Order: sequence, then C-alpha cells, then structure tokens
Amino acid sequence: MILTLAIRNLFHDRIRLIVTLVGILFSIVLVAVQLGLYLGARQMIIGMIENAQGELWITAYGAKSFEEGGILLTPRERHAALAAPGVAAVVPLVVSFAEWRKPGGGSTTSVIVGADPEDGGLEPWSLVEGSVAAMAAPDGIAVDRSYLGDLGITGVGDTAQIEQGRVRVRAITDGIRSFTMAPYVFTTLNRARSLLGVPGENTTFFLVQVEPGADVEGLRKDLAARLPGTEILTKAEFRDRSLDQWLFSTGAGVALIGGAILGLLVGTVIVAQTLYSSTKDHLNEFATLRALGSSSGYIHKVILAQAGLSAVIGYVLGMMIALAVVVLSTHTALPIIMTPGLAVSLFLLTLFMCAISAVSAIMKVTKIDPAMVFSR
Repeated sequence: MILTLAIRNLFHDRIRLIVTLVGILFSIVLVAVQLGLYLGARQMIIGMIENAQGELWITAYGAKSFEEGGILLTPRERHAALAAPGVAAVVPLVVSFAEWRKPGGGSTTSVIVGADPEDGGLEPWSLVEGSVAAMAAPDGIAVDRSYLGDLGITGVGDTAQIEQGRVRVRAITDGIRSFTMAPYVFTTLNRARSLLGVPGENTTFFLVQVEPGADVEGLRKDLAARLPGTEILTKAEFRDRSLDQWLFSTGAGVALIGGAILGLLVGTVIVAQTLYSSTKDHLNEFATLRALGSSSGYIHKVILAQAGLSAVIGYVLGMMIALAVVVLSTHTALPIIMTPGLAVSLFLLTLFMCAISAVSAIMKVTKIDPAMVFSR
C-alpha cells in the first residue's frame, strides 16, 4: 500500500514529476561528468608511472612530476644504486618538454620519453600500428593517434622535427594521453638525449627494479644514504606527488570536485522543493490517513518511497545521458571515465540526495492535525 500511495502521489501532477526528474537528471549528469573527468585526468597523470616496470624511482631532489623531473642525474648515481644489495637493475629514463615542429608549418609542445625497450623499464603500450622494435630504426618515434592532428601528421611513415632533429613515426598507440595536453613522444634513450641536447649519459630518472624477496623499504633507505642530493620514491609516492602537482597545485582537481558538489546541491534543492510542494498539496489526504489511525511512521514511509522512486527513475535517465557523453569523449584529449564503482556510488548519492530532500516534506507532515479533516 505504501508503494501504491507513493506512485499515485508522484504521478498525480506530471508536470511536477518532470521538474523533479529534470533536477535529479541534471545533478547525475553533472556529477558523473565532473567525477569522470577527474578520473580521466588522474589516469592520464599516473599512466606513465603505473606502466613503468620498477618499484623505486630515483629523482633529482624536488622533482615535481613525471614531466618535470628537475636537474639531470649522472652515471655516478646509477653505479652507486647498482652497488646496493637487492637491486636487480637501474633503468635510465630521459623525460622533458620539447618543441615539435609540424611538417606543414607551425609548432607545438611535446613531451619526449626516452627509454630503451630492451631494458624493460618503460615502453609504449596499446600499440595499434607499427611495433616497439620499429622504434630502433633511424629517427624512430611512437605517438598516440589522438594527437595526430595536433602534431600535424597522419600516421606511420610521416616525418617531423623535434628541436633540431628529424624524426619519423614508426608506431602508433591508442589511449596514451597527457594531462598537460603536450603529446607524449616515445623514442630510444640515446635519440632522446640527442634531440634534447642532454650531455653524456645523464638522465632524468633512474627506475630501480628490485630483486625478488628484497625489502623495498630497507632498500630505499639504503639508496637514500648512498645517493645524497636525490630522492628515492616508491611508485605510490611518485604517483601521489604527480597528482598533487597537476590536480591540486594547479587547482584543476578542486574545480572538478567543486563542480560535482555544486551538482549535488542543485539537485537536492530542486527535489526538496518539489517534494515539499507535493506534500503540501496533499495535506488533506495525509490528515485523513492520520484520522483513520495511520501512524506518522507510515506516512513518512510514503514520502520516502516517493523520494526513492524519483531517485531510481532520475538515476536511470541521468546515467543514460552520462554514458552517452562518456562514449562521445572516448577519443578526445580528455576522456571521461565511468567505472562500476563510480556508477554504484552515484546511485547511492542519488538515494541519499533524495532522502535528504524528503526531510522538509516529512517535517511538514509531522505538524498535521488529524482534526483538520472534519473542518473541511
């Protein structure tokens, strides 16, 4: 009976129902897009770090992120790290911003990632054309297909110029995007040094691969003692530092989360106003129920059922639109990510939002005097 009353109250005024659903739908889409953008940005920032094969990172002191490694490290640090018990390999990586000069004129900023695939440290993944081995060919590089237009090229075989060096596209990846909007350009270690003018065997990072069974935390302390003037970071620490640099120091993450909170507030206010108005219009009916002996709890359940039905219908409609937006953003520079966990969280948030919205209506019903039925 509770559900029947809730459905009849909800669908009695269809215009009001539409307003309620639009409020919930707007809130769901806004929150889904904002949080999806946050997850997408987060994935772009940590993608390189997560795909690197190594437990520890040796960086210059104060390195802010993967793209901003600071001053260069020298072979001395590498040899010192290799001498530490428990170290299986120390893989050099060269990473830096560089000017990409388009074949047809103009230029843009790119991020050069130099590493030798045979070292097993970091190599392009999700290849759709070419191969990692092809990058070893003269002037070979790999880029992501989402940036082909920005780089002024069309695919494998095209040539361009990075700083003062000529390069040729040998491989294409799919889904390796950069939060800075500067496309990643993969190449071999020595070619990266040549393009960037890095002297000798200097490098940006050393990726430490640990022997099986070794104590990673103990090894980190040992390396910190052997390498003064550098920082030894775990993968998780370097990931968190990069996230802090790009999402929070720049304010981008705060803006995305703030937009999601704003969406929730707007949805809550619209649903609360609608439920309150609906309850006020049906005060006589609720007073009749009270006069017939219905408890306050029973009436409260009817109102909460109305809120729950609104939440379910609004969530379904909102998620349909949100998923369409996610699909449309798949091949853009800033894709929106929707995970099962986020979908479930959004549903729970919608139920919570509508339950909070029902409080004003419940407070109004609580003040009903059953005697008002007999004064009509």
